[in-house]
Order: sequence, then structure tokens, then C-alpha cells
Amino acid sequence: MNPQIIQELIETGLPGASAQVRGDDGVHFEATVVSDAFAGKMPLARHRMVYATLGEKMGGEIHALALRTLTPEEADKAAQA
Repeated sequence: MNPQIIQELIETGLPGASAQVRGDDGVHFEATVVSDAFAGKMPLARHRMVYATLGEKMGGEIHALALRTLTPEEADKAAQA
């Protein structure tokens, strides 16, 4: 598994989302996902939305995925900080 495939799966599964995925060993990854769909949702619900885009790959081909999930407004504030 590589970061580009994970990025494509997330962005396809969450239309309008933007994902940045990093990981060098092929099984452990970090992702920042920005989506309007996260508005009003708690972090656990946001993470479940991302995991749903990856399906059975989670826990299999993807051993671990550290997530940072943000709305576009939250991403803008983080960029300004």
C-alpha cells in the first residue's frame, strides 16, 4: 500500500475532501483530511467516515492510520496559527 492509493480512496469515498497522506513503510500512515462533511461531527465520527472509505484495507494492508480531520474553516485557522 502506498500513500497515493490511500489518498485516492479517501478522496473518492468523501467527495469534495482533500487528503494528504504520508507513510514510508507501506503499513503505517498519517493523514490530514479536510472535508465539509465533517461539520458538526465529533472527532470519532469523522474518523469513522474516513475508515469507511478504506473498508477492509484497515487492519489489513493498512496496519495503522493516524488521522487529523478538519473542516475547511478549521484548516484555515490552523494554517494561520
